[in-house]
Amino acid sequence: MAEVQRMPGEKIYEYDLSITGVTDYGVTLEAILSGKEKVPLQGTRFDVAFEGGGKGRLTGNVHGVDYVVMRADGRADLDVRATLETEDGHRIAVQIDGVGTPRANEPIVDLVENIRLTTAAPKYDWVNSRQIWGIGSVDLATGKIHVEAFMQ
Repeated sequence: MAEVQRMPGEKIYEYDLSITGVTDYGVTLEAILSGKEKVPLQGTRFDVAFEGGGKGRLTGNVHGVDYVVMRADGRADLDVRATLETEDGHRIAVQIDGVGTPRANEPIVDLVENIRLTTAAPKYDWVNSRQIWGIGSVDLATGKIHVEAFMQ
């Protein structure tokens, strides 16, 4: 995967995830990526399930779904719901919105994310009031996702 650009702030996690399933609604992701079909003018939705682990201040495993809307102009609108399970057994709810921008002539989508984390676990309640930005990429050829998150 291509190297992710750096962002100001404290890096609180770096996660490597795998796409575990894709649900389509009328047109398949494979058909669009292969050029057999175009994204309809109204766009199309894909539910992309993922899971994986990472390290940093929030070391643990994450699993969830990105309810992606792929627009006819190529942009992907991200809408993620996930659960982060820390290595010490606490759960943090993850909600992300953002933008995916495909690279020309590559199976790579660059990600820019606005991340909201919430938990009632006292050890991690510091995440509830902080702005977190994420940057990363998805390699559609391998089904791998890499994301780094920075707390402002």
